[in-house]
Amino acid sequence: MTRPVTLYRWSYASLGGATASSSDGTRIEVQYRFDALPDCDRLIVLSGIGMQSKDHSVLLNALRRKDRLTSTRIGALCSGSWVLAIGGFLNGREASIHWEYHDSFMEKFPEVNLLRNVFVADEKHPIASGGTATADLMLHLISRDHGHDLSVAVADQMVYNAVREATAAQKVSLQSRNGMRNPHLVAAIAQMEEQLEHPVSPSAIARDLGISTRQLERLFGKYLNASPKKYYMEMRLERARHLLVQTEMSIMDVALACGFESSAHFSRVYRTAFGCTPMMQRGKLS
Repeated sequence: MTRPVTLYRWSYASLGGATASSSDGTRIEVQYRFDALPDCDRLIVLSGIGMQSKDHSVLLNALRRKDRLTSTRIGALCSGSWVLAIGGFLNGREASIHWEYHDSFMEKFPEVNLLRNVFVADEKHPIASGGTATADLMLHLISRDHGHDLSVAVADQMVYNAVREATAAQKVSLQSRNGMRNPHLVAAIAQMEEQLEHPVSPSAIARDLGISTRQLERLFGKYLNASPKKYYMEMRLERARHLLVQTEMSIMDVALACGFESSAHFSRVYRTAFGCTPMMQRGKLS
């Protein structure tokens, strides 16, 4: 009978070296402090909500030291890639992050090639976007390190049969959410998503798709119960709200990033949609 072999061991570290608390208040014991990290093959940065306002200097100094002096691979889970981006680890590289932080991440770290993938299996900086994407990444790494059969056995042990490839998109697709299969509508919305900063007219979108503006309007009305103009505005305002909540960008910069030429117009439209001005939205967080 073959003796079992231990392939992986793990431990935890925090700033103080005693406990770590999650966003929901759960506390776990840890074994190390950030300034005294042990020798290891991989370091994985895990953070939750509110990490933008934290001081990460001690952790980043420790990570830079490991990166400079050892061959340790440094990855991240959920919003942890934000921390790595602050430290410059992801410059010029592909990365992922939980979908709630996409808009603010792209604005703050344009030098990072942010993907909407569930994970990025970069050899040096592997990243998972959080939730079950963590399991997807770990199973991928097990398969790469020790073979596909072992990763399948681990997935079976976890009763996890929905393993995804890295290229899987995070959010449920538009087709799945709304049961839509109309390629013109899907293409129109994709074009809107790509042009939030410089909005194009519904007529221009229809022309690019080779259909009439009236046909485009009928598609939006049938499947989304909205006009193309209204749906487009809602997308831009939703992105604006993300940027207001998640970044320190000025209101004018947020307005420009979402296709509004003046802060006054942006403020009026925002208040109509959400019942408060962009300035009031910011005040809710203080």
